[in-house]
Amino acid sequence: MTDPDKSSAPAVGAHERAAQFTTVSGHPIRRLYTPGDLSGWDAGRDLGNPGEPPYTRGIHPTMYRHRLWTMRQFAGFGAAEDSNARFRYLLAQGQTGLSVAFDLPTLMGYDSDHPLAAGEVGKCGVAISSLADMEILFDHIPLGEITTSMTINSPAAVIWAMYLAVAEKQGANLQTLSGTLQNDILKEYIAQKEYIYPPEPSLRLVVDTLEFGARHTPKFNPISISGYHIREAGSTAIQELAFTLRDAIEYVERTIQRGLTVDEFAPRLSFFFNAHNDFFEELAKYRAARRLWYRIMRERFGSVEPRSWALRFHAQTAGCSLTAQQPYNNVVRTAFQAMAAVLGGAQSLHTNSLDEAWALPTEAAATLALRTQQIIAHESGVTGTADALGGSYFLETLTNEVERGAEEYIRKIDALGGMVAAIERGFPQREIGDAAYRYQQAVERKEKIIVGVNDYVSEEKPIETLQIDESVARRQQERLRRLRAERSSEEVRRRLDSLQRAAAGSENLMPYLFDAVKAYATLGEATAALRSVFGSYEEVAVT
Repeated sequence: MTDPDKSSAPAVGAHERAAQFTTVSGHPIRRLYTPGDLSGWDAGRDLGNPGEPPYTRGIHPTMYRHRLWTMRQFAGFGAAEDSNARFRYLLAQGQTGLSVAFDLPTLMGYDSDHPLAAGEVGKCGVAISSLADMEILFDHIPLGEITTSMTINSPAAVIWAMYLAVAEKQGANLQTLSGTLQNDILKEYIAQKEYIYPPEPSLRLVVDTLEFGARHTPKFNPISISGYHIREAGSTAIQELAFTLRDAIEYVERTIQRGLTVDEFAPRLSFFFNAHNDFFEELAKYRAARRLWYRIMRERFGSVEPRSWALRFHAQTAGCSLTAQQPYNNVVRTAFQAMAAVLGGAQSLHTNSLDEAWALPTEAAATLALRTQQIIAHESGVTGTADALGGSYFLETLTNEVERGAEEYIRKIDALGGMVAAIERGFPQREIGDAAYRYQQAVERKEKIIVGVNDYVSEEKPIETLQIDESVARRQQERLRRLRAERSSEEVRRRLDSLQRAAAGSENLMPYLFDAVKAYATLGEATAALRSVFGSYEEVAVT
């Protein structure tokens, strides 16, 4: 009798085809899943209902029947006025939240006229050097009425102080101001490498923002613990989840050491995950994340506040999956990735544009990316019920496997002495590097097919791209020149000196940063004041 699951193709071909039946994390995928694969699984304990512990099925009872996820397109380029125009355009197209991309000098804490900023001003995001730039960025955008996410890390406290100063100037109530600051410095040492100071003073700044936020901006998320950049660096889904949750544990431990109780600040912790190509593995990752976080909050930290138990996350489709070859294929990739995020229960979502492997998105490409979300929301039917795929033998088995894999990594990092110790020993960096190497080998051997790259290759025409020229840098430099001439240099110096003295002590630095930026101290001046006390970080090579 012939086994219908066996191919009659030659052995080599069968092996190559079989190699595709694994998840990105390397789990072998069986032909069929049955109740036997869920031995020991308990629906009441491990699945539950949406809006109830362990939150496997989502954090809200009605999920998207009550309210859709926030459509928060990541945007920013050029000078502040350029990005302001894009923000207002996207809001007019139905976007429901803002998300700010900053240029590389800003991410590294340099003003636009710093020598190290040359050639990078406004190129990969918007250039923000002072409160004056931030005021222009949000001109005619009422911050008290819209949520804003800001993807910035090492100088996050300075940028947040500028944002709060703009909100205050607009008359917004800081007690009800809503939004999210990324502010996840540990993943910078692990993956993205946009750090300024050594880990310990950097963690102090993060805890300062968490403490300040709990007391002054209780509706704002002062951190978004990010697996996205870990995944973009080449990690597996399990590594993304494990390292993100272990980073979160580190932040919680440090903030408790500061003297706050876990439930004073944990309800405002948010997360940021990648939405990659392996549809079911991504769904499993999101579901396992919620279940793990619930247990971490209850068992590890003794939280008694349900709002602390529920993991809230933003998702962004996978930038690293986009190809310069056949860029219109990226529309299809993004749609499936976005669908995984929605079925996985995301609270907000960014969909990448088809041209991002070439340049910053054009207006047309950004609009199509937003329309992708809107079509999923209003035409696909997937918002009608919570966790539509819950109970699938395959999905529940995969969720269990992802959860177990992440737990194993967390135990290893605990044994190393925590995430800072693990980073200093190069453990997460090495694990990600090895995973990225294995993935690339699979692509080169055609065990992993990337359509248009290593198979189904065809001739193609170039696409229209957005170009950012050096006029942005000149505009920024002139604005900074005027700012320094018009502000009170004496007052700026006095407030920066106060910041520097506070940094040498143990006070929360947010009030001093808030004070300095309101006098129009620049980003570069504030980070330089902190660098003079904290020093700079240089990574030891990981071998």
